[in-house]
Amino acid sequence: MLAKRIIAALDVQKGRVVKGIKFQNIVETGDPIAQAIAYEEHGIDEIVFLDISASRECRGISQALVTDIAKAIHIPFMVGGGLSTVEEIVSVIKAGADKVFVNSAAVKNPSLIEKAASVIGSANLCVAIDAKWEAGGYEVYVNGGSEATGLDALVWAKEAQRLGAGEILITSMDADGVKQGFDIPLNRSLSEAVDLPVIASGGAGKTEDFLEVFSLTAVSGALAASVFHYGEIEIRSLKNYLIENGVSIRHERNG
Repeated sequence: MLAKRIIAALDVQKGRVVKGIKFQNIVETGDPIAQAIAYEEHGIDEIVFLDISASRECRGISQALVTDIAKAIHIPFMVGGGLSTVEEIVSVIKAGADKVFVNSAAVKNPSLIEKAASVIGSANLCVAIDAKWEAGGYEVYVNGGSEATGLDALVWAKEAQRLGAGEILITSMDADGVKQGFDIPLNRSLSEAVDLPVIASGGAGKTEDFLEVFSLTAVSGALAASVFHYGEIEIRSLKNYLIENGVSIRHERNG
């Protein structure tokens, strides 16, 4: 069985880490460089950096900040938010990101996935999907969750795989920030629909939520933000809990 990953999200706006509930009521939580360093020290497997307003504001990611974070840590570092061209994607890789993810721009221009994969490789390209339950299915939203597309999330994930994506990051907008558990039906359906690693995002509130999503779905990673930001879940304790409950974790038991 492949080892599961515990992933921390750094949602960044105007150079500061922020967090909201269901993509609304955004509040500042800290300095991204300091938080990235702390996460690595506490045993996180990977960090995902998202510039949450880049797409809405039609601007690029702060490459200087990406470089500063990349220089400060030694674990996998994935970056996204507002990336709309292959040139921008390559520039973020050159700035220090190990992987990049695309979201809104890929929905609007699916060929971006194919073109980017041919340049940086599928293994370095993730497609992020923000999905919300709407009338019997999960609908894809873009531009920071502000715009419905009418596109079915499972259909879009399969198309992203066909075009060359190497990973899917699925965020449940219904569960985001609520801390009532990951959206199991969404994560189960999507992780079974594609033959790619899938990262579950949205809803983590307690250690049992991570065990549930790893036990009941085929996701390879589980991402959280506020429970780590505020110290509500200690990362090494979480890993030990998962190991004790039969989940294979990326790193060995620590301490």
